[in-house]
Amino acid sequence: MNKPFSNLFLVTILLLFGTSSVLAQKGVQIIDITKYGAKGDGKTLDTKAIQEAIDAAAKLGNGSKVVVPTNHQYLISTLVLKSNIEFHLEGNAQLLVSTKQEDYSVEGSLVANDVQNLKISGTGSINGRALEFMTHYDTIKEIWMPKTWRPKLFILTKCKSLEIKNITIEKAPSWSLHMLGCENVLIDGVKIKNNIDVPNCDGIDPDHCRNVEIRNCEISCGDDAIVIKATQEGIGYGPSANIWVHDCQLETQDSGVKIGTETTQDIYNIVFERCEIKTSCRGLTIQLRDEGNVYNVIFRDINFTSRYHSNPWWGRGEAISFTAIPRNLDTKIGKIHTVLVENVKGIAENSIRINGTKESRISDIRFQNVNVSFNRWTKYPGNVFDNKPTKAYEPIEKHDTPGISIRYSDRVLIENCSIAWGNTIPDYFTNAVQATESTGIELVNFKGDAANPAKYKAIDILKL
Repeated sequence: MNKPFSNLFLVTILLLFGTSSVLAQKGVQIIDITKYGAKGDGKTLDTKAIQEAIDAAAKLGNGSKVVVPTNHQYLISTLVLKSNIEFHLEGNAQLLVSTKQEDYSVEGSLVANDVQNLKISGTGSINGRALEFMTHYDTIKEIWMPKTWRPKLFILTKCKSLEIKNITIEKAPSWSLHMLGCENVLIDGVKIKNNIDVPNCDGIDPDHCRNVEIRNCEISCGDDAIVIKATQEGIGYGPSANIWVHDCQLETQDSGVKIGTETTQDIYNIVFERCEIKTSCRGLTIQLRDEGNVYNVIFRDINFTSRYHSNPWWGRGEAISFTAIPRNLDTKIGKIHTVLVENVKGIAENSIRINGTKESRISDIRFQNVNVSFNRWTKYPGNVFDNKPTKAYEPIEKHDTPGISIRYSDRVLIENCSIAWGNTIPDYFTNAVQATESTGIELVNFKGDAANPAKYKAIDILKL
């Protein structure tokens, strides 16, 4: 059982040396955007002036620093960042995005394409004006309804040696920080303060990226806080690999830390550790829906809370959710294997799921020192699993709520773990561990009773 994990301890060591930041250069030129005509009154569109400053800095290179001065608000549309520069938001400087689609050259506010040695820094912010891209708030669904067009704030494509430090992103109308096909990336001390009830306003999305470190970030958003993807649009950029996420504070109405759902290529050598997930709809998530494989993944030293939300939001309060479910009836789906969950503690309204399918069995999963307490405290209906997105299976599946639910999986070790039940125990809360269509389920020093001992066994493992 332990052999598949024998090399996992090397992953963190490799990641420590896998990222590289943009090095400061001597004799850096300072480029003040106001010298190029930026008004900073929050009303005049300053895109042209700031772009001229960026272009001038790029000609000088050598880490030339474009300074966005403090105490002003600069209205922008699309800014194209360049190689060998630092883009610095000084003090409380704020970039305010335009709400007019005709102002934009692409669907993003700060974009970069095929650049290297780019640094984005400072204590200033970018304000995405999310609610101005919404039509109205649906009080029944408890969600803001978006207009037909809304920009992403950052779209950074094929960047090498990229560093983003200390800036604040707020009120993103769509994805906040999307990195596509980037390599050697450091994201450090970034704060994301989005509206918690705006859909699709992900925090940080490394997509087909390699050698990435994300640390010391504070993220509050409606959609996934930190999510590693391999989207169809970026399939030519290769796998997502060697990504280290650590020491972050997260709050979301979707997943706290996540891989998927877009998994068109392999995602491997991933470490999530020392994170606090204050609230989520799923604490730790792997959603495999496409042809890529997900493997060599560590979740370590994480605390979480996971709860139900209103019906439009994905996730149904699952504590931990590893699912391999075909996206469509004809999907060729990959595999999830070799995953370690260690020193994890949480409270949740729904099960820990290790859920493969006939098309894709999950294998070689190890839970060590995982302690989860289950209770119901929200008003939303329970007794379901969320399988979305899929057209091959029921999107929302009627299912009871065991502490740990294992289906279509092989070689699952649960060691020094515990399941506890709170004060509000519905009839559909069942076994501590429930396994079907699975092999090689091992429980070592496991603690946990059934939620309703008079009706259910603590351990219910049906042999194949």
